[in-house]
Amino acid sequence: MDKRNFTTISLEQGEMHIYDFGSAKLHAYQTGDPLSDEVFLVEKAGQFVVLESPCFVDSIAALARYLEGKVVAGMLVAYHGAGASFLPEVPKYATANAVEYARSGGGKGLIDQFASVFGSAFDHSIHRVDHIVEEGSVTIGGIEFILHQTAEAFDVEIPEINGVYTHMLGHDCHSIVAGAEHADGIISQLKDYIAKGYDLILTSHYTPEDLKDARTKIDYLEHLKTLAASCASGETFKAAVKAQYPAYSGENYLDMTTGFFFA
Repeated sequence: MDKRNFTTISLEQGEMHIYDFGSAKLHAYQTGDPLSDEVFLVEKAGQFVVLESPCFVDSIAALARYLEGKVVAGMLVAYHGAGASFLPEVPKYATANAVEYARSGGGKGLIDQFASVFGSAFDHSIHRVDHIVEEGSVTIGGIEFILHQTAEAFDVEIPEINGVYTHMLGHDCHSIVAGAEHADGIISQLKDYIAKGYDLILTSHYTPEDLKDARTKIDYLEHLKTLAASCASGETFKAAVKAQYPAYSGENYLDMTTGFFFA
């Protein structure tokens, strides 16, 4: 599957990219919100499963309208626990640590921060999870998902489309990297994706990517560690990264990464 082989539908807020896998379809919603969030819908035999939730009022309304008249079997809530006004009647699935992350952990801290910055445009209410699920296989709406618990929440394999979902990748975008050990963990994860040969890598803040993008990100993370080890301060580190990657977006993520490497 070519990551550029999709059909585009414009919504009132953002746009939908539809990938046709034959037995199933992937609807990748680019919300166009201030955080560049991405929400994914997997469709099979007339049923939809939502992966992550939009968190801004306008994108919630736009995606809800897109799903009007469609059967939504459930929603997997991993890293984006806010936006509970979106499909409140649909069953929600998450691991126990994802629930904790959204309600009292690092995710709650981010939700509070975004609510402070964006005000009423951001829906800070947290989804109620109806089904606490364990790591491993879960079938929703006739579609199998394989959950892999992470430090904050969980990643998702989707065999039906030979894809995998994780929180962040972004081959030409800075990411939140919480130090060298965290970078090594991401590198290991991306090497595993390459070994498994996924067609698409889905993330919460970028369009679907492929294994070439994973290799690009590995090189970036290795270079990030080298620059951090050679710089004496956060200011010099950030300047060096920007000089090496002048076209990269996500400078707010680079600010956070700098804070982790130079606390």
